[in-house]
Amino acid sequence: MRILVHEFASGGGLAGHDVPASLAREGSAMLAALVADLAAGGHEIVTTVDLRFPLPVPPGVEVVVLPAGGGATLDRLIATADAVWPIAPETNGCLERLAARVERGGTALLGPGSAAIRRASDKSRLWRRLARHGVAHPETHVPASGVDCRDVARQMGYPVVVKPGLGAGCEGVCLARDARELRRAAAIAHRANGTGPLVLQKYVDGAAASVSLLADGTRAVPLTVNAQAVNAARPFSYSGGCTPFDHPLAARAMETARRACEALPGLRGYVGVDLVLTDREAVVIEVNPRVTTAYLGVRAATAENVAALALAACAGRLPAPPRLLRRVRFSADGRIVSARPMAAVVAVVA
Repeated sequence: MRILVHEFASGGGLAGHDVPASLAREGSAMLAALVADLAAGGHEIVTTVDLRFPLPVPPGVEVVVLPAGGGATLDRLIATADAVWPIAPETNGCLERLAARVERGGTALLGPGSAAIRRASDKSRLWRRLARHGVAHPETHVPASGVDCRDVARQMGYPVVVKPGLGAGCEGVCLARDARELRRAAAIAHRANGTGPLVLQKYVDGAAASVSLLADGTRAVPLTVNAQAVNAARPFSYSGGCTPFDHPLAARAMETARRACEALPGLRGYVGVDLVLTDREAVVIEVNPRVTTAYLGVRAATAENVAALALAACAGRLPAPPRLLRRVRFSADGRIVSARPMAAVVAVVA
């Protein structure tokens, strides 16, 4: 199968424009890992690059430079591929538009369709969908036009998290502990948000985590629980993580993430769910309808080809979760900081 892998930030989607360092770093790392895994599976792979971000690829992978204004080139690549695996931030509907572009061309999409991406990405409405399915989520408010955010925050009670309604990862996400910090947080979120609404959420204290899953459009299978290294500076920043995460609520996190995915019909392939694990509860923060940075840790923790498992899920065949062999610490730029055999980790803990 000829597969086009297009990562928006480092793969030419922002050619001719400034690229936020975090998007370029994480995007390049995910792209390199995914291309390597798909090529190892025997597929014919073509990918795009921005010349500012050189990409190491295995032999036989076709690399096409996507120049500024390279929409026609991208459309040609989509039309000549059997399937397209897009990677892009949800910011301002970027991932949704890219999926819709593939759908218009009639090429198979290796991941959620544009409608499912819209449902998962819209943080101003996600909490209602999750609440209808009994999935724990922070108290959330979307201030109406003309409503002072300070009044909303005062009613919620500080601290609150301010984020773009259509954002990705930690981009534009800030913690506000009082009215002065709220004003600064709202300004940062507005800059990252474009035309979308601002979202205020009650801050949930606990361990930052994610769950990596495979989905077939209706069902989902959790793969791993991952610890997240998140700094609550203005704005929040993400520097990597550890997988698997040995936490007392790991099993509950997996079950909660599974129910969150199944509350959003149409999710396919690899999906990430961000949570906070408190003393008693697994609280879903966001659902990421795409490959996330945790993929870097998951692929290093198992001997199985995670991309091949995701392809099977897209085809409607949910595989069993892979056996985890190592506990891996990884950075956001794709480096494996440490990898210890699971048996050795258990022996140390015991």
